[in-house]
Amino acid sequence: MELKRLTFYLDFISPYAYLAFERLPQALEGISHAVSYQPVLFASMLKAHGNLGPAELQPKREWTYRHVLWLAQAQGTPMQMPEVHPFNPLALLRLALACSADGQPSRWVCETIFRHVWAQGGDPNDAQRLARLSEQLKPALDPAGEPVKQRLKVASEQAIAAGVFGVPTVAVGDKLFWGLDALPMLRDHLEGGAWFVGPAWDLASAVPVGIERRR
Repeated sequence: MELKRLTFYLDFISPYAYLAFERLPQALEGISHAVSYQPVLFASMLKAHGNLGPAELQPKREWTYRHVLWLAQAQGTPMQMPEVHPFNPLALLRLALACSADGQPSRWVCETIFRHVWAQGGDPNDAQRLARLSEQLKPALDPAGEPVKQRLKVASEQAIAAGVFGVPTVAVGDKLFWGLDALPMLRDHLEGGAWFVGPAWDLASAVPVGIERRR
């Protein structure tokens, strides 16, 4: 069976990234695979594409929190909203990147940080909580050091250049699968689904723009 190589782009600020991260093993069950976990700064993608995050629009913010809490209980994933959201995720992203020599943290590192945010409540950036988290993870590099900061900047820029516009996104070759609800589509592709053999994937990008909203 051919080994499938995937890159999972994530930002710990995203509840959907947390839910997809927890669901990923089930989505890939029975498929020979290797996953690289790549922390990126979601805010840089929003800026690059001129978008607002879901938590920046009040009605959407409220719906998002209701939706993710319902999804969590539906898929059996422990979730407790953090004390504040949105929050600045830079410290957590840099901590994750500081835990590996190549800038791709292990699943355990990502899991520990995701659960710090989404399963324990509290302020994700509380100094004492961050200190305990760092002690648990034992980073090999200084999370506040320039090399780690540069890692995050480069990783985010490379993701944007590759077409990543949000998190979670899973990349398989040149194909990108965005969002928790794309996991079934991802699995179909990995299993050689017939839809992916036809022209539908490429035709989607050829639909003409009928009208553009002024910004």
